[in-house]
Amino acid sequence: MITKREDIRNIAIIAHVDHGKTTLVDQLLRQSGVFRENQEVVERVMDSNDIERERGITILSKNTAVNYKGTKINIIDTPGHADFGGEVERVLKMVNGVILVVDAYEGAMPQTKFVLRKALEMALPVIVCINKIDRPEARPMEVIDEILELFIDLDASEEQLDCPFVFASAKAGFAKKELDDPEKDMGPLFETIIDYIPAPEGDPEAPTQMLISTIDYNDYVGRIGVGKVDNGSVKVNQECVIVNHHDPDKFRKVKIGKLYEFEGLNRVEVTEAGIGSIVAISGISDIHIGDTLCSPENPEAIPFQKISEPTIAMHFMVNDSPLAGQEGKYITSRHIRERLFKELNTDVSLRVEETDSPDCFKVSGRGELHLSVLIENMRREGFEFAVSKAEVLYHYDERNRKLEPMELAYVDVPEEFSGAVIQKLTSRKGELQGMSPANGGYTRLEFSIPSRGLIGYRGEFMTDTKGNGILNTIFDGYGPYKGDLYYRKQGSLIAYEAGEAITYGLFNAQERGTLFIGPGEKVYSGMVVGQNGKAEDIELNVCKTKKLTNTRSSSADEALKLTPPREMSLEQCLEFIDTDELLEITPKSLRIRKKILDPTLRKRAMINKKD
Repeated sequence: MITKREDIRNIAIIAHVDHGKTTLVDQLLRQSGVFRENQEVVERVMDSNDIERERGITILSKNTAVNYKGTKINIIDTPGHADFGGEVERVLKMVNGVILVVDAYEGAMPQTKFVLRKALEMALPVIVCINKIDRPEARPMEVIDEILELFIDLDASEEQLDCPFVFASAKAGFAKKELDDPEKDMGPLFETIIDYIPAPEGDPEAPTQMLISTIDYNDYVGRIGVGKVDNGSVKVNQECVIVNHHDPDKFRKVKIGKLYEFEGLNRVEVTEAGIGSIVAISGISDIHIGDTLCSPENPEAIPFQKISEPTIAMHFMVNDSPLAGQEGKYITSRHIRERLFKELNTDVSLRVEETDSPDCFKVSGRGELHLSVLIENMRREGFEFAVSKAEVLYHYDERNRKLEPMELAYVDVPEEFSGAVIQKLTSRKGELQGMSPANGGYTRLEFSIPSRGLIGYRGEFMTDTKGNGILNTIFDGYGPYKGDLYYRKQGSLIAYEAGEAITYGLFNAQERGTLFIGPGEKVYSGMVVGQNGKAEDIELNVCKTKKLTNTRSSSADEALKLTPPREMSLEQCLEFIDTDELLEITPKSLRIRKKILDPTLRKRAMINKKD
């Protein structure tokens, strides 16, 4: 018999990047008494990963739970960035409703639309939380109209349109149902969750059914499957079978090792969990996202939505430069292979393929940021390897026409820079779809642009708008191929011989363009040491020393003044490299180099290419 479990609510918090999801979760944890009075708590406590903390973005979805007046509320914090959309898609399967967080100033943004569409498709009830209402430039009433327009655009039902609105400031720690209400605590939001979000339903007497929506990984216990109990109950040491809706042949007998429920930031061991509980299970080695745990008597799989396909790929390969193996701890193809395949345990949107060469792997993901986070993680773990320029993944239709991934780009820029942005994006095969005034003297531009047109553009965009522009993109399916595209207008400055960079050599080289290295740095033949001011590549000798003579010239004693080199971050290097270049990555250094180091062979390859 289907029953409701009134003492539980399961919700996900969804929003555009930077609208305050993680800060809101912080407050809900704080005010439900998870932390002790005198406990020191860092900001954005849910962002546990180093990179998440540094960049201020959520990359992996996280589970937590709070208790409010006898009701347990399971909360899932999701990423807001488009590259990690795969994380959002799958966790929505675990919940019975969502809180849509919207910035009271920025209003509805591209990713707001993406996450809301996913929630409405799954017929989930939505609570709209207008956050940051204490900002001086907040405009909550206008934002409500924007959100309702968005609901109508996405064909929401009458019930969905009748959703509750809550006004909050996650930072200040209050929520209220009306703008005029006093600012107290998060109580109004908690009450709205309990009143509006339906309790989970299921049959407690039926055979066990539980869908695995997230995989966590721990070096000690291996894979941990997280999901919601749909029917029946789950017990420790229970005999189960694993089946999968998308893989009908899958059928494996397993035994549940340990069972955990979420309490605040901790996992608490339990012996049994009933319908509606979100639990973590360890002890099953080969468990995957989308698997269903069932009783052996009734092995019935729960359907799971297909995760969106990757759109962009890079080649990860063993570093074969003359300076290879000096700084990294893990450098062989076996190490790199193991690490990439280990990443597949937790990242559903990633694909890893082996190539013809045993030293090279093709890694596909949802965007540049998605892959650069993986590179950064590997680098910090002590890996040394090389990566190629990101390239998009093409599809072909039934008539064998080439299709490429398209993006919708929403650009907010001050009025004076809009001309430069339009020119740049148009030259990258972008088509202007709309132009409208935004708040505070900004203009909002909407472009339809191929994904490859955006590769390497963010750095340029920041320069063109003097750091004042905001660029948001969202995947918009596949469209016809738009023709060839040239990424870089300027050539590279290439080192001619191996050795150590000398001030004298660098002084002569800096006239040709912008240098990336300073004196005393090791270089080798074929390494890119700077950017040329003109279109062609130039070879230079940066290890050149001054020849001493026994005659004294008038300029001999003048000190050589070097311009400070341009220091590039990982993202900037990935943006800079061209199709014939690689980025050498070690725990200490980032070096750009040509694929073919020998100058003669390189020229020969260029001539053959032209032919």
